[in-house]
Amino acid sequence: MSSSTSAAALLLHGRRPSPSPSPPSKAQPFLAPPSNLSRLPVSASVSARFSPSRPPLLIAAAAAASGGERDNRVQELRVPDSWLTPEGVAQESEWLRETLHKWLDDEYCPEPANVDISRTAARSYGESLAAGRSELGEILLKMAGDLETLSYRESFHGAFSAANAAVRLITQRMETLSEEDDGM
Repeated sequence: MSSSTSAAALLLHGRRPSPSPSPPSKAQPFLAPPSNLSRLPVSASVSARFSPSRPPLLIAAAAAASGGERDNRVQELRVPDSWLTPEGVAQESEWLRETLHKWLDDEYCPEPANVDISRTAARSYGESLAAGRSELGEILLKMAGDLETLSYRESFHGAFSAANAAVRLITQRMETLSEEDDGM
C-alpha cells in the first residue's frame, strides 16, 4: 500500500488498515496532530489551513464523544427576559419589522417582498417571545419555517437567508444594549 493511500485511509478512518479483519467497532473521530497535517497529501483543488490559536471544532466533539468534559465555550444565546413581557414583545417585534425591512432594502434593493418578509419575521418573532421562547436557535427555526410560507420568486431572498439576517440583527441589538448597560 502506498504511503498516500495509507495516509488517506488514516485520515478517513482514524486508524491504519490492518491485514486481518477486525470485529466491527464504533467509528472514532480522527484528529490529526498539527505536526502531521503538513505531511498529509493534499490535492491541488483542496487547501488545508490550520491555526494553532483556533483549534478545529472536531476537538470539542471528540472530547465529548470520548467521555471528556463538555466544552463550555459554546453558549446558548437568549434574549433578555424583559423582552418576554407583553410590552417587550410588542416593542421588539415592531423594532425587528422596521429594522429588517430597512436592512433588506439597503442590502439588496427595495422591493415589495421586503414588506412581507419583515412583517412575517416580526410576527414570528413576536409569537416566539409571547410563548416564552428566549433561545435564539428556537426563534430562528420557527422564523425560518414561517418565512417558508412566502413566495420568493420575485425576490433576491430566501426563507433561511431572511431568518438568519433577522437573528443577526437581534443579536447585534442584544450586544449594543449589553454594551450600553456595561457603560452605565
